[in-house]
Amino acid sequence: MSFFTLIWEGIKATSMIEWLAVVSSIIYVILAAKRIILCWLFAFIGSTLFVYLCYIGQLYIESFLQLFYVAMAIIGWLSWNNSNSDVHSIKKWSTNNHALNIFVCAFVAFVIGFIFDKYTHQANPYVDAFTTCFSLSATFMVTRKIIGNWVYWIFIDLVSIYLYAQRDYHLTAVQYGIFTLLAMYGYMAWKKEYKRQKVC
Repeated sequence: MSFFTLIWEGIKATSMIEWLAVVSSIIYVILAAKRIILCWLFAFIGSTLFVYLCYIGQLYIESFLQLFYVAMAIIGWLSWNNSNSDVHSIKKWSTNNHALNIFVCAFVAFVIGFIFDKYTHQANPYVDAFTTCFSLSATFMVTRKIIGNWVYWIFIDLVSIYLYAQRDYHLTAVQYGIFTLLAMYGYMAWKKEYKRQKVC
């Protein structure tokens, strides 16, 4: 059976819960790229469903991540709904901020991966810890409208394709392929808006 046939068969066997989670999550990314506040409602729905899917798929670290996404969806909504004009502008982090962020996320990911590898039946503990830790920081960056979040998401999404395919969540793996393309679009859209802000 070819790779694409295997993916297609997996998609056909996908549960309704996974379909709803995937569609909600894709809508979230599209709306976030367009800076439409309604994105956080779809983030809340998709993440809530993924809490369950990740738990039954023995991706326990990812399940905690999805719980964090649920909370961040609420925080994101409140933050973007803030009347303060500074909240609505796109910002950049310095190189030092990114370097510190990468170091801290990588270190914490290693520690979490080691703990879950040694003491649980967690599937792919180090990969799951990597996507989880970097997703936490990237999600925070989205709520603060830091343009660099999209670069993080490109790498996170590429790794997530492998992670979910390994657990037979084929539709979700395809979703992360779509997310990779949407993250590229989001970066270009936010970069264009950032340049417009600098001119104004």
